[in-house]
Amino acid sequence: MGLLRALLFLIVVGSLPVAAQTASPTGVIEKLHEKLIEIMKQGNRLDVAARYQELQPILESTFDFERMIAAAAGSFWTQASEAQRKQLLDAFSRLSITTYAARFNSWTGESFETLGTREGPRDTVLVDTRLNRPNDPAVPITYVMMQTDGQWRIVDVLLDRSISELAVRRSEYSQVLRSGGTEKLAQVLDQKTAELRAP
Repeated sequence: MGLLRALLFLIVVGSLPVAAQTASPTGVIEKLHEKLIEIMKQGNRLDVAARYQELQPILESTFDFERMIAAAAGSFWTQASEAQRKQLLDAFSRLSITTYAARFNSWTGESFETLGTREGPRDTVLVDTRLNRPNDPAVPITYVMMQTDGQWRIVDVLLDRSISELAVRRSEYSQVLRSGGTEKLAQVLDQKTAELRAP
């Protein structure tokens, strides 16, 4: 009887579609949005540091920060040592999470809406969403997602379906990288993080 149950279990699990075994791109984004709304509703009693602690786990599992900073730093990333890469990745991750913690600081009836998915270039999937605001126009947000180790993760964010956050970062970082390399950029990013965390 035990063997029969085991076989039935294997048959059922083996027949599940891939989407049921791993979170879909839409599922990943909707989970992120739920957490952001939760944090916004607690904005009055949480400071930036507290919101950071709340957001860090989901943002680190939802965003592929390493792929993003590697793309933003370009050849400087490939030429950097392992220690320099870690320093820059840590600084970039801290700033990214702190930016969300500082930005999503209050709730006045906002809601996220998932509009659908599209195929993107180079094996990416685009998840189209919008942030609905009661007293202002909705903000279109498109998440560019790729699979990393079998998990869908964000590698870029497009505003109005056209403005690439990663392209903006690449432009911002290029001069610093040329003048001081990855170590200088890490210092600049940490300084921006400190400014966002300041009362």
